[in-house]
Amino acid sequence: MGITKPYKRNYRPVNPSLSNSGYSSWAYIIDKDYCKSGHSYVRAFLLILEDLKKLFEYIEPSTESFNTFSFRIHELFMRTCIEVEANFKAILIENDFEPDTDRFDNPIYNIRVYKKVNASHHLSDYEVGLPQWATPELIVFKPFEAWGSDNQSLDWYQAYNKSKHDRQDNFRYANLNNLLQAVSGLLCLIHSQFRGEDFSPSDVGLSAGGYDFYDMESSTGGVFRIKEPSNWTSEELYEFDWSDLKNEEERFQKFNYNT
Repeated sequence: MGITKPYKRNYRPVNPSLSNSGYSSWAYIIDKDYCKSGHSYVRAFLLILEDLKKLFEYIEPSTESFNTFSFRIHELFMRTCIEVEANFKAILIENDFEPDTDRFDNPIYNIRVYKKVNASHHLSDYEVGLPQWATPELIVFKPFEAWGSDNQSLDWYQAYNKSKHDRQDNFRYANLNNLLQAVSGLLCLIHSQFRGEDFSPSDVGLSAGGYDFYDMESSTGGVFRIKEPSNWTSEELYEFDWSDLKNEEERFQKFNYNT
């Protein structure tokens, strides 16, 4: 038996054997009770992508450029990781997570707490591809892959903390590689909440698929490609008909991160 009501801020596949699975796989995301201000999180991500594209006018997206660092990269790296933290906190808070507190009763949120989201969103199994303009190949990032092992940390997030707290000695960590890992991580978070929904003010219309030059699927903002996890168990899949569920007063449930 699968999940009969979607979790707050948690996109996952709907059982494909259901007759209305195509519609049910996305329609709940645009329900206003699914999350608070989802459009603002997507918009912040899209603005980061716009600044990343400007950066690409001066630095070629390629492995040869990975060690390049600069103040512009540092600025965008900091903003991106702040958005990563904001998305993690939003997921946890809206699912009623109860964090520990410090001696001043301030809630404690850190990367060890954020790792709890991997259980519900399968972040460690996402893959992100970035086209290299000089070649037809994709640079592939797996920003949360380390969370597939219990004791491994995220190198790019550690680099963010190093460069944030001691820029003088750790400026080199604000490099293109870590920036792209961070933006890929933010994309995984955005996709695992909202799929490809960008909350555009234009009307929702039909679209037709066709030939893609690059592997993987297109993603929010159109800069990266993305590959969703394929290891969901049957018990983890959503199993509802949104045509019926949308008429109920209690349409969503909350994931228990406290246990």
